Amino acid sequence: MLTTRFVTGTPIWVDLGTPDIDGASAFYRSLFGWEFTAGGAEVGGYGMFAKDGRTVAGGMAVPPEQGPSAWTLYFRTPDAEGAATAVRAGGGSVALDPMDVMDLGRMALFTDPTGTAFGVWQPGGMQGLDVVGEEGALCWTELYTPDPVADLSFYDMVFGTEAHTDAAGATGATYTLLQPAGTGTASPADAFGAVVPLADDPAEAADGPSWTPYFAVGDLDAAVAEAERAGGKVRRGPAELPGLGRSAKLTDPYGARFAILAPARDAG
Repeated sequence: MLTTRFVTGTPIWVDLGTPDIDGASAFYRSLFGWEFTAGGAEVGGYGMFAKDGRTVAGGMAVPPEQGPSAWTLYFRTPDAEGAATAVRAGGGSVALDPMDVMDLGRMALFTDPTGTAFGVWQPGGMQGLDVVGEEGALCWTELYTPDPVADLSFYDMVFGTEAHTDAAGATGATYTLLQPAGTGTASPADAFGAVVPLADDPAEAADGPSWTPYFAVGDLDAAVAEAERAGGKVRRGPAELPGLGRSAKLTDPYGARFAILAPARDAG
């Protein structure tokens, strides 16, 4: 499961682009207890979601013509330029060249060979999220891809990511665990996410490949009901993720895909 150890190749940040940051903030406040603080003009209004005073995500308003509402995952890299070179060599593309974010770090946005968007963060003054793996915070990730073999080779080239086929996922699909190089054995406790063939999950196949962030909740059924009450939609109802807990897939009122997970007591 995710930790704030943040070694190379692990998720280090997640942010939301939405056409209505105020409406989205109200939704996630209701669901997770998050509070949003907008940034100033120097960061284009980019702000932070926090829970109990600790940063759990970033977010900003994005006009619809610039792209659909979506969550984006960022992975730790010690060298954003080197990551961009590896992305190109591996058959991916660079959507946003590496750039400084004041003195906080450097970021870049990419797509992998199957068209899935992701980013990297090279830490400076800001190391990453304040908290992961706790209730109301990022706890797991899944990559839904039409070509798992190509993507596994790609992420290995860019980050040195290791992959281990462990079990069946929530739909019975092959579930290949992802973890940083040399960090443990093939188990959910050592992994930060998994890869699932896109065609094996109808909840994802209709909308195309993506990195899906999972946020931890204490009571899955109550969280699903609250998401619907607050204007979200259920893409896949509660199901077991072996070794991890109970999960559900949702969209917020503006169409951003994400998932929630009530971790098993022995997970992580």
